[in-house]
Amino acid sequence: MGKQEIRYAAKVSLDTPPPEQKVLHNRWHPDVPSVGAIKNGEVVKIECLDWTGGQIGNNDSADDVRDVDLTKIHYLTGPFDIETAEPGDVLLVEIQDVQPLQEQPWGFTGIFSRENGGGFLDEIYPKPAKAIWDFEGIFCSSRHIPGVRFAGLIHPGILGCAPSQEVLETWNTREAELISAHSHLDKPVAQPPEPQNVHAGTASDDIKEKVGKEGARTIPGRPEHGGNCDIKNLSRGSKVYLPVHVKGAKFSVGDLHFSQGDGEISFCGAIEMAGVITLKFTVMKDGVSQLGMKSPIYIPGPVEPQFGPGRMLYFEGFSVDEKGKQHYLDATVAYRQTCLRVIEYLKRYGE
Repeated sequence: MGKQEIRYAAKVSLDTPPPEQKVLHNRWHPDVPSVGAIKNGEVVKIECLDWTGGQIGNNDSADDVRDVDLTKIHYLTGPFDIETAEPGDVLLVEIQDVQPLQEQPWGFTGIFSRENGGGFLDEIYPKPAKAIWDFEGIFCSSRHIPGVRFAGLIHPGILGCAPSQEVLETWNTREAELISAHSHLDKPVAQPPEPQNVHAGTASDDIKEKVGKEGARTIPGRPEHGGNCDIKNLSRGSKVYLPVHVKGAKFSVGDLHFSQGDGEISFCGAIEMAGVITLKFTVMKDGVSQLGMKSPIYIPGPVEPQFGPGRMLYFEGFSVDEKGKQHYLDATVAYRQTCLRVIEYLKRYGE
């Protein structure tokens, strides 16, 4: 008897506006209704839109990057009830495959303007820019970056289970304190709940209103549940261990990448894409206690991009900023200076 075909737990539409799609949501909240159930031990396929919900077009203008509405993101597929999952359990998610949607064999990279999203180097590169990448199997190339063709390592940016109401209140309290403590800065350090453009799947109006007022933004990762991890090696064969906070786990996934650099320094430094991910779910009863889990655990798979022998070039980072000021053991300053040296090298010598 042949192996049974893997079922689709959810499909998305490239033609229907995301707020009209019942399998999507863009806030973390325990009251977002589940869109379906997945058995313990089951393998399923889940389709995802790109993180903006189709706001970026396959064209030569960066106006859509400049004007992207960040109150809408990220559009995630889910949440899914995983049968037998209870608070205190761990949900083991095994990534079996990730592929672009056949109907959309392209993705994009964006440098966001400092006034709308910004990025790690937005003081130096404040203007928006965009590159469209065409996919050719495991390879990609861009008409906007001639002469570059490389093998991507396709992976999800976001995987997570819903927070409990208690965990959600913890997030909102500590992030509000962070925002208050850094009100003197000229850029946001966190994003509080945002009712504008909230989408909560099939939620009733009153639940949607509650999600808008309380729901956590999907932009940062958080230690209690994972979320936006952006680990570039989390591709086929990888395993993710997620703590469960609510009955059924309420798992969601999205923000798929064809490839990504370490640190995603342009804010949209991945090649963002719509795609389909194949996942296997296993519930570990009482896993949080057994593993002494304080945050999710990630085990990258055996797939690694190969760029040929002798093609690694290293730049050392120091805690001395571009103005010559010495900082004490500041990894952010050191990483920033390394990024700038790499960019200067590429500007001079290409690849």
